Amino acid sequence: MFTNLTKFIRNQMDSRKGLVPVETIADNEHFRPLCLLIKKSKPKTVYRSAPYYQRTGFTLDDVLLPGKDGKQIESILQCSSQFTLTKTSTDQADGDLSIAFDPASVEIKGGASLSKGFSITIQKRSISLGSLEELRKERKINMDHSFIQQLLRKDISLYVVTETLEASEKAEYKESTKAGGGIKAKFYARASAQGNRENNQAIVIPKGCTLVFSTKKLRITDVAWHLGYFAPMRSEAVSYLSTLMIVLSGKQIVENEVEKHCKIFSKLSSDELDILLNTIKAVMKDKNLLQELRQKMEQLPEQSDGYELKTESPALRALFSTLQQHSPREDLPQLAEGITYILDALHELTEVQLLLLLESLERKIMSQQLKLVEKLLKPALMYDMKPFPMDGEPLSFPHEEDQMLTIALVELSGVQLQEDGKALPRHQPFEAVAALFVALYALNLLSGSK
Repeated sequence: MFTNLTKFIRNQMDSRKGLVPVETIADNEHFRPLCLLIKKSKPKTVYRSAPYYQRTGFTLDDVLLPGKDGKQIESILQCSSQFTLTKTSTDQADGDLSIAFDPASVEIKGGASLSKGFSITIQKRSISLGSLEELRKERKINMDHSFIQQLLRKDISLYVVTETLEASEKAEYKESTKAGGGIKAKFYARASAQGNRENNQAIVIPKGCTLVFSTKKLRITDVAWHLGYFAPMRSEAVSYLSTLMIVLSGKQIVENEVEKHCKIFSKLSSDELDILLNTIKAVMKDKNLLQELRQKMEQLPEQSDGYELKTESPALRALFSTLQQHSPREDLPQLAEGITYILDALHELTEVQLLLLLESLERKIMSQQLKLVEKLLKPALMYDMKPFPMDGEPLSFPHEEDQMLTIALVELSGVQLQEDGKALPRHQPFEAVAALFVALYALNLLSGSK
């Protein structure tokens, strides 16, 4: 839920997507102005435009030598006036009526109501480049600091948070669902409320909570430090080139990427594939568990041969034991990267989508769903926002429940499937649909579906 909120704020406040959403509320304090971050060494993927940052636990003040005047570094922070973002949506359906698409809901036939709302007061905190330049001249890097020495030994790039949007007052974000009769309503209720017909969720955003942030790169040369002046990752030029690549290559870019990352799984035995699949199914039901597995897989390629995977979770132990015993050992980094690639795609999906995917896996309809989603990977998802025909005839499922489940799954990624066989993209959903394609491809591969 917190990620839904921060992504919405990023999209409303920054069309170029230079701001990065904070992904977990527990980590928000590590992304405040002057915090130091490390950009994770992950390649950009088709389902993720924002860079991955890893917290360090240090601020710029921590690694600088004291200044002559003893002035507090926080004094260079600038705060904007406060403003309020409000969103309230309630969709209802009775009988056979269809409700409008909303990122937090799906089209439902049968009596149902879905609501999502928040009102949050936000303030921008930032540090001007001029202030940082003055600070750079006054205070040098403490080259004896253990963290700085570690960075220099490993040649790791460092980033400083220079701008944030934070909650200036305590706020509450709510999602509520009530589902009546009908096939889609049944699936939504089962996914979001584990079989109940009513589901209410809320999260409290504390005062001062960082919601989105942006960074500047730091370059360290001897005792001096410099700001890396470069265009944001999502500048207009980069966005244009990304769009052009997709226009020229279409779905081939997505297919090539997913095949590249998943080909390592062909080296696993059937028993190892079963263990991996069961583990992924377990983390799809628990995003905290999914996050733990992501972190462990990210760390694995960086560790020495003697690294031991440990966990308190029974759901992860079988996979960790399998990876520790896997032969040849040189495959481990690639296996960890392949697993991370899948987990990152799953992380981009909503909790309801993850549960609908598990339902699809049980119904053995993923091959058909994969073909359908493949047809959606068109340039129109990036910029057009108009209905477009899918290649060939729209897929039909032998059972109406399977078709309704699939429509709900796709619509949660931002594409409405129309009765005339056309698809209507909303909110430029290419990355969301690409993440869904990766998840379907991986689960279909690991389950051995034909």
